Amino acid sequence: MYLVEKKEGAIACMLLALFFLGTWPALLTLLERRGRLPQHTYLDYTITNLLAAVIIAFTFGEIGKGTDEKPNFLIQLSQDNWPSVLFAMAGGVVLSLGNLSTQYAWAFVGLSVTEVITSSITVVIGTTMNYFLDDKINKAEILFPGVGCFLVAVCLGSCVHASNASDDKAKLRHFANSKSDASRSSLPVSHETYEDSVGKNLQGEITTSDKTKVGSASFLIELENRRSIKVFGKSTIIGLGITFFAGVCFSLFSPAFNLATNDQWDTLKDGVPHLSVYTAFFWFSVSCFVVAIILNISFLYRPVLNLPRSSFKAYLTDWDGRGWALLAGFLCGFGNGLQFMGGQAAGYAAADAVQALPLVSTFWGVILFGEYRRSSRRTYILLGGMLFMFIVAVAVLMASSGHRK
Repeated sequence: MYLVEKKEGAIACMLLALFFLGTWPALLTLLERRGRLPQHTYLDYTITNLLAAVIIAFTFGEIGKGTDEKPNFLIQLSQDNWPSVLFAMAGGVVLSLGNLSTQYAWAFVGLSVTEVITSSITVVIGTTMNYFLDDKINKAEILFPGVGCFLVAVCLGSCVHASNASDDKAKLRHFANSKSDASRSSLPVSHETYEDSVGKNLQGEITTSDKTKVGSASFLIELENRRSIKVFGKSTIIGLGITFFAGVCFSLFSPAFNLATNDQWDTLKDGVPHLSVYTAFFWFSVSCFVVAIILNISFLYRPVLNLPRSSFKAYLTDWDGRGWALLAGFLCGFGNGLQFMGGQAAGYAAADAVQALPLVSTFWGVILFGEYRRSSRRTYILLGGMLFMFIVAVAVLMASSGHRK
């Protein structure tokens, strides 16, 4: 069994995990904006997410000859380690709920802000729990100022969303007012009602030149007509509520995994070795897979947020974008595995530095989706402040890395 033991190796795992975990949400967001149902996308994603854990278990978990203290993956499957297995599976359940929630939150508040808020909540709650579970191997005088920086980032993230939403409303009002008197007279008076019906009323009024102007009102209308989750006319409180729920779920999966691999509460019988990272990650991913399959198949027939009904047969025949969804599952699976490998060596509190994934997600959000294009100066200032606080927080958290004996 291969183990990451040096601090440098742990940091390398964290950085690679940071890129993977920041990229897969962009792929799922891309598919939703192209009109693919999130239930179809998530079912594809969860298959390769589990497959990544199986690959890691049968490679890193089976390298070399195991010992009584450090048995290989297959040996641990037959041992009496169910208390630790249940902790790992509990972590997979909350992660699955969090990932499923964010898929809907991205449509309401955008990829960048969703990742910032959920990651910041994860660090504030999860990192604190991991610090004490890891017997304080991380430097508190460095770790907790980093947690404070994440807390500032989540506040700025909320401000960015509010400012950008205000900018979008102003664009839509200006677009409506620029139409002829006849066109304007057929539009509802209130802005909220206008947002709800603007796609139907103005669908044929977007010119080719307007479509190329990313971030314009025409771009927002065209996006609303095409995407699978309709957000016009819906309260932003819904999106923020989903986002905060996802953040709480994310804050619990790493401490649960920590308990699974280190047994701080002494739940295992004498002589039973602790779960390796790879065995724990396998059971973690199995429970994540089961929850995702059950919920998403039920959402096919009883969709949420006014999404259209689908069926398992329709999912099987929907190949549009399936490759991207499968790739997203691999990226998330390997990203989580690398995070846990680094956390087992340097402390799970320090490994929460991978929650800097909004830095990567924001990059993809701006490049792929035109987020914050043609926004106000106030929005750009808030966005810059948010990203700066994230960079500082990540640097501080990595500097607090310890060494597990």
